[in-house]
Amino acid sequence: MTAPTPRRALLALALAAATAATVPGGRASAAGARGEVAAQGGAEPAGGAPAGAAAPAEAAARTVDNRFWYSYAHWRAGTHRGTAALAGSRPGLVIDAPAGRTEYTDPHTAKRGTWEYAVWTSPVHRSGVPGTEAVASWNAHTPAGTWIQIELRATYGSGAAGPWYVMGRWASGDGDVRRTSVDGQTDGSTTVWTDTLAVDAPARANGVRIAEWQLRLTLHRKPGATGGPTVWLAGAMVSDVPDRFTVPASAPSGTAHELKVPRYSQEVHKGRYPQYDNGGEAWCSPTSSQMTIEYWGRKPAAADLAWVDSRYPDPQVCHAARSTYDSAYKGCGNWPFNAAYAATYPGLAGVVTRLRSLTDLETLIRSGIPVITSLSFRTEELTGAGYGTAGHLMTVVGFTASGDVVANDPNSPDDTAVRHVYRRREWENAWLRTKRHNSAGKVASGSGGVCYLYAPARPDAAQIAALRAVGVL
Repeated sequence: MTAPTPRRALLALALAAATAATVPGGRASAAGARGEVAAQGGAEPAGGAPAGAAAPAEAAARTVDNRFWYSYAHWRAGTHRGTAALAGSRPGLVIDAPAGRTEYTDPHTAKRGTWEYAVWTSPVHRSGVPGTEAVASWNAHTPAGTWIQIELRATYGSGAAGPWYVMGRWASGDGDVRRTSVDGQTDGSTTVWTDTLAVDAPARANGVRIAEWQLRLTLHRKPGATGGPTVWLAGAMVSDVPDRFTVPASAPSGTAHELKVPRYSQEVHKGRYPQYDNGGEAWCSPTSSQMTIEYWGRKPAAADLAWVDSRYPDPQVCHAARSTYDSAYKGCGNWPFNAAYAATYPGLAGVVTRLRSLTDLETLIRSGIPVITSLSFRTEELTGAGYGTAGHLMTVVGFTASGDVVANDPNSPDDTAVRHVYRRREWENAWLRTKRHNSAGKVASGSGGVCYLYAPARPDAAQIAALRAVGVL
């Protein structure tokens, strides 16, 4: 992704059938903070807490608003043009009777096709914060011969409505259409940068803010087909995080806790399958995704890995890279594409958001939910990393008794070296700040607490409590 500011809020957790939970209504923008490339050698590449939950680390104003639709009642709401709500253990949105046919020429293959389609438009959601960025998330099943398009329209504080922006054209496979973002869409007030809708001049006095928004989902299938895609979850995170070079220090819980998350290195795949973002050296996002997916007990089937060279270790990481690749961005770091990939596994869900503090992150870890985080830092800013990066993803799996961060960092020479312990204060600032100085001394962006959350579509009581405590539910 290439954008003027860093992506600020990617929290992946798809809660499609969590009928016991209620979702209240969650940014991100810059290639640097997307966390696709880890540069080595210091050079940077071109609501109230429930009982038992930790209190917020700081009494800051609310800066993130999440709203996801996933229940049968959610899908029945909104406007249907050929779609219908599907009941069951995991409710969804499906094609009932096609609203029409459309032609689509894939810009990456020049392949032209005719598709039947149906459309669902969400109710208007009024944001709980005056947003400067919005990131959509979706979880869906797209069998062969199907795909979906996700659009978002914002209404600004002035009352003026923006255009319908395409936030993704997506399928789990790449045989029918290529998975793609549509970069550079703009109306002069907001612009889409890969997967993020961002206000163009948020610092300007009386500048534009996102006050309301709604989604539009278009489900496609081959003419005459009887099935089609199923969407289990869709929504967005809107945020307004202040520019800051440093963040307040949070107090550690004082209790050590570490989750047993599989460890995979992106570096062992260096040079492999360069058609997917130049190979494994840039695969921090899909590698982190695969670690977390397997923590939840899911793995790709043998048939899914048949295309991978049998001599390569950890073929599922290659599969994750291919399954998250964005043909327009030409990389595997599209945040919603990673969350959507996680949700292709049975019973898993994923969304994009942002957390406010390490206290929030500890709350999730104690409930059993690992967190995939986006950071940027110079070599000397994160002791023990041994590299600097304009954007990198790693999975937080625990905390030491003193509060230091235990992370599975895929930018490691091999799988055995993936576990790292990073100093709490250094790591916290690298993750939560929105401004920083790069190795050339110039002001650059930071992610502002971006993370992916992957968890069961039907989370348990402790997980629901944790998700509510951090503002996702």
